[in-house]
Amino acid sequence: MKTKKIILLLACILMGNIALMAQNSMSFGIRAGVNFQNINGKDAQGDQLDNTIVPGFNAGVNIEIPVGTDIYFQPGLLFSTKGAKSTETILLQEVTSKLSISYIELPLNIVFKPLLGTGHMLLGFGPYVGYGITGKYKIEGGNLSYDQDVKFKNEVSNAEALDTDIFYMKALDAGANFIIGYEMASMLSFQLNAQLGLINIYPKYTGIEDTPSWKNTGFGLSLGYRF
Repeated sequence: MKTKKIILLLACILMGNIALMAQNSMSFGIRAGVNFQNINGKDAQGDQLDNTIVPGFNAGVNIEIPVGTDIYFQPGLLFSTKGAKSTETILLQEVTSKLSISYIELPLNIVFKPLLGTGHMLLGFGPYVGYGITGKYKIEGGNLSYDQDVKFKNEVSNAEALDTDIFYMKALDAGANFIIGYEMASMLSFQLNAQLGLINIYPKYTGIEDTPSWKNTGFGLSLGYRF
């Protein structure tokens, strides 16, 4: 609950800054694109996860605050979908499981924008914080077909673990952003961004010592426009 309040406060601060743009040298931007996400890490036995990439999307806003020559601080507010897919053989049947989670994210990037041709090259990096708001876990294959709603908890009790309609995950995600792209003179831009999750999003189950380590990773392509 404290984490949710902190993210809400940061979002309010960001929106307040946008309202003050007319009185400063800031600029406002919108951006949307496609994600290619995965979940990497280890299972409870310490073996590497064998997941594959799933497509998703991202959309949101940001502001750009000049902090030096061609250097800008670029906080943003995004809606982003992430997840992973895996396939395994169970009782001679190929079964596919897919996890999809929607996040509200606060990227806090430093962007270097040197002049290149008639526009500007974009090179950026910085941390991000995300908070899961909804999700689905689906299993299909052979005679199996069912969905589970994702519920966000840091620790799952024995009684909660018995609920077969719920798939538990941690809500908080955080990691590092990397950006490369180009902004044209028309203020239209395109960029490739990559994310490296740095915290475990798999919850702790009461009485179980060996907890899997799941971390969001991925990259995306997006288009943006600055006002």
